[in-house]
Order: sequence, then C-alpha cells, then structure tokens
Amino acid sequence: MESEAPPRPPALIPERHPQHDLFICDVGDAVLKDVMPQMEHPFYSLSKKPETSVRRYEHNGNWLEVTPSVKGLATIYDKDILIYCISQIMAKLKLNEPVSQRVRISSRELLVFTNRGTAGKDYKALIEALDRLEGTRIRTNIVTGNEEQIDGFGLIDASSIRRSHGLDGRLIYCEIKLSDWVFNAIRHNEVLTLHRDYFRLRKPIERRIYELARKHCGQQASWKVSLGVLFKKSGSQGTDRRFRFAVKELAASDHLPDYMVEFDHETDMVTFTNRGTMKAALAAPAAEPWTGALDGDIYGDARNVAPGWDVHYLEREWRNWLGENEIAPKHAERHFLKFCQSWFEKRGRPS
Repeated sequence: MESEAPPRPPALIPERHPQHDLFICDVGDAVLKDVMPQMEHPFYSLSKKPETSVRRYEHNGNWLEVTPSVKGLATIYDKDILIYCISQIMAKLKLNEPVSQRVRISSRELLVFTNRGTAGKDYKALIEALDRLEGTRIRTNIVTGNEEQIDGFGLIDASSIRRSHGLDGRLIYCEIKLSDWVFNAIRHNEVLTLHRDYFRLRKPIERRIYELARKHCGQQASWKVSLGVLFKKSGSQGTDRRFRFAVKELAASDHLPDYMVEFDHETDMVTFTNRGTMKAALAAPAAEPWTGALDGDIYGDARNVAPGWDVHYLEREWRNWLGENEIAPKHAERHFLKFCQSWFEKRGRPS
C-alpha cells in the first residue's frame, strides 16, 4: 500500500496575532505603507542565506549598486522594519502629528505588526536585521522627491537598542534613523498601501512579485509583463528556470493578495489582474467610516479614560479614523476605548 504524500502547508502563513488591534491602536492598525522606489527596484536579497557580493542592476536608465556588509545584504524580510517605520510615519502625518527621520520602535509591536513570533529568537533576529540594514550601502541614480543621491548611503543611517537589565535581558525598543533617501520619498508621498497579507506570504519571491504587481498594476484592471522583464526586476539570483516554476506555482495557487496571476506558457507573458480589493480600485473617493453600533455602557468607560472630552466627538473621530485607515475592528468597544485612551495621552484635557 502506497503511503500518502504529506499535506502541503497552506499557501499563506497563519495570522499569529489575530487580535492585535486590541492592544496596538496607533501603530498595529496602521495601513501598511512602502516607498515606491523600493517596490520597483531590487534593493533587497531574496535569499535566506547571507549574500556578500556586490550587486548591480540597470533598467531603463536607472541603475542601482548594492554593497553588503560582512553580515550580508539586507533581505526582503529585513525590509519589514522599514515598512513598519514608513507605516507609522504615514499614520502620524494623517493625524497632523510631527514626524522625523528618527523613529522609535517598540520591539514587541514590530513583531506583532509583521506577523512574527515573540520568542527570544525573534528578538535576536530583529537585531541581526538592523545590522544588515545599517551595513548595506547603496549607490543609485533613482530619484526620491526631487533629489538624486549618488553618494553612498545606508537603508538606515543609524540604530540604537535598549534592553532590560542583564546580558539576557529582553529587547525593549530600538531607535533608528532613516536615510535621507527613504525619508525624501515619504515626505513627497511616494508611498503605496500594501495588503495586510503581505506579511503572510511564505516565500521571498512571492513578496517581491507582489511588490512589483502593486507598483506597476496598482489600481488598473490588469498589467502584462514578459517573464524575462519580471525576472530581471525581481532581483532574483536564482535561475530563470526556477523563477518560471515559482510564477507557475503562484498562478496555480492563486493566493497573491490584490492580484490574480496568469502565466501564458506559449508567449512567456505574465498577466496580473486586479481583484478589486484596494480602496481606490472600488471607485470610492474614501473608505466609509465603520457603521456598527457600540454598546451604550462603553461611553462611561470612555469618559474615565479621556476625562473632559465629549465622548460622542471622540466616537466620530474614531469612526473617521477607521475609515481612513481601512479598519473594521473585531472588538469595537475595546478598540474605541483604546483610541480614547491614546487620544487623551497625546492631548490631555481639552483647553
């Protein structure tokens, strides 16, 4: 009797923190954002093994030279840290709050936000990622804002780490300084929203293909590209045969967020078709505020955590904030309470 083949793992990584919105109102619920130049061009390694050779990429007049440190080239998983920072900055800009190139990262919030575990090894991996991001050096003629920066720069300029007391103390928070190049892109709104399931994609090549589809297809009905061009823009260091197999597999499984993938074997063309899951693709000028009803008992608790504020005014602000950030809270009362608490911590009593 033939033994059964082991079951294949699900296409997407399970959501490790499905109730994160109960705890991280300001950052954990922020819409995922990435800067467009990093989505279009291959800045990051797609390998899980350290890459230590210099890479150069040229396409349509744009060129990019990436020099890794001895610890290796920054990977597409290391990029999660920058996505977190960019998302946090964009959320603050929406609230007209001041922002700067220096971003303080709560280590646990980052791990939850990026759908990672929170064991000791995950905090250690976070430190290693910061080292690779800071050590990787870039030279490029790709413009962000109105500036071309050909002198060498890092993906982040600096980082500092704070631990609880003791050599084995848990990592509490990090502070990083974004490079001028990245911050210019943010200040000039050269950003795009990513689907939350981006962090659930299992393979580096799937993340990279999603980034390219999101950048080039965007809100159009579809985008068609040759397999050769897609391979080049991916930055994959594997063979074209392995890349072809990855695209075929992605088309068959149909699990890429926001886009369906079709591969024509005869013409070697890949077509991405918009699923209509993005806000703007639904032909709506803005997402509608959440319309569910709150339990009346929650208003008393809201007055306690935000003394002096009109709780119905806070409710309108909260509902508008949910709409702008495309959030449908799973536990609305606790989410609203967290919003009110955060509001009061930032603003104090109304003047």
